[in-house]
Order: sequence, then structure tokens, then C-alpha cells
Amino acid sequence: MMIGRDMPHVAVTRATKPGPVRLRLKNLNQPRATRFGTSLTDINMVLRAGQIIGISGISGNGQQELAAVISGEVRASAADMVHIKDQPVGHMGPMQRRRLGFAFVPEERLGRGAIPEMSLADNSLLTAHRRGMLRHGFVRRRVEKAFTGRCIDEFDVRTPGPNAEAGAMSGGNLQKFILGREIMLDPDLMLVSQPTWGVDIGAATAIRRRLIDMRNSGKAILVISEDVEELFEICDILHVLCKGQLSAGLTAAETSAEDIGAYMIGSQI
Repeated sequence: MMIGRDMPHVAVTRATKPGPVRLRLKNLNQPRATRFGTSLTDINMVLRAGQIIGISGISGNGQQELAAVISGEVRASAADMVHIKDQPVGHMGPMQRRRLGFAFVPEERLGRGAIPEMSLADNSLLTAHRRGMLRHGFVRRRVEKAFTGRCIDEFDVRTPGPNAEAGAMSGGNLQKFILGREIMLDPDLMLVSQPTWGVDIGAATAIRRRLIDMRNSGKAILVISEDVEELFEICDILHVLCKGQLSAGLTAAETSAEDIGAYMIGSQI
């Protein structure tokens, strides 16, 4: 596999016994939305409580399209192609899926993960408003800022405070804020795209540790990442997406980087 450098030794985590199904993709077929997009073909996957499943692949092979269908930003071709907690959700939008205990960290931080012109506190409101931030249609600013302050402290977000504009932050600190905001919602199921892009080594280690801790507490996590080392470090099961097709699940502890490389170029799918 040509990756520009040798793969270092990676530590593979061990999962506890998986629990109930949290996400099921069943014969998911999705036509490409744009001329330059990628169609998804016959994708099947099961993610259970207490698992981290990773999806690897070369950029442009359907990662963004798959994330959009799972998050609800794009409706699935049929409702029963996507299930959250055994409930068909392919026809549901993002907020309906969030009410089922779903959280989402998108690849694009500004514009999707956070609105650049808004403060961090107001960006918290976007997905955490059900945490007591609204009463009779009015925003409870004290609750909003307290939530944001906890996120800043707990996830070491380097910022002047909750009133700082999201667009004025560095990419790494904004990533820590968005991920922290979603983790603080205590979701049963979380999708994270490119969790450590643009963050320093210390922050990347802390983010991965938090994802593992969530897994160990019984949460179900799907990670889409081009960082193969990262996926080996935190995931229990690995899939590879190539030309819109998803490989069979590979047990991380029994899989090599060379195996992943073969799937990436389509020789195994």
C-alpha cells in the first residue's frame, strides 16, 4: 500500500461484549446527488452498543455521501435502509434522529459543525437546546453559557470564553468544541467524521481516549477517517469504502494495514 511512509506499530483496543443494535444499514443504495459525487451501492453494516466501528478509504469514495445519509442531511432512498435502535429512519431529518439519541460531528467544521458568525454559546444552542436552554420560546442565556463553559473547560478549548465567535477560532480548537458539545449530549449513537483533523498530538490523543471511554460505557460510535493509524488504535471493527461499496467488517485485532490497503484499491471488494 502506498501511503507515503511506513506504518508504525499501532495499539489495538479490546471491546467488551457488544450490546443491542444501535445502527443498521440494510441494502443501502443511494444515487449520487451531484455530477461529481459518488453513488452508494448495496451497503450493509451493523453497529452495536459498546462498539467503535471505523470506515476507512481514499477521499472521494463515498464517505461524505454515507455520512449525509446516516445523519439525515440527505434522506435515504427508502426508510428501512437506515435503522437507529431498530426504528427505520431513512425518511427522518437530523433533528428527528437526534431525538432518538443520535449525535453527529461533521467533517466540515465551519458551516456545518458551527456557524462562523455566531458565538460558541449560540452554537451550543444549535444541537443542545433540549438541555434546558429554552423556556417558553426564550433562550436561557445563563444555561447556554454554563453548558458552553463546561465544554470549554472539559475539552481544553483555547478561547476567550463562550462569547467568542466560532469563525475566529483555530481549526483544532473549533474541532474540540464541536466534538465536546456532542459528547456532552450523552448520545447512545454518535457518528464522527475525521475526528482529529487539524488538532495537535496531545488533543488528538485526548479525543481518541474520550471516544474509547464512550465505547466502554456502552455507547455506539461510527468513525469515518482517512487516518488508518487512528482507526486501528480506537476501533473494534474496520470497513473500507471504495467506489461507493463497503467491505465486509474486519476485526481490527486480526487485520493488517496491508489488508486495508488492498481494500482501498478495490482488489478485495
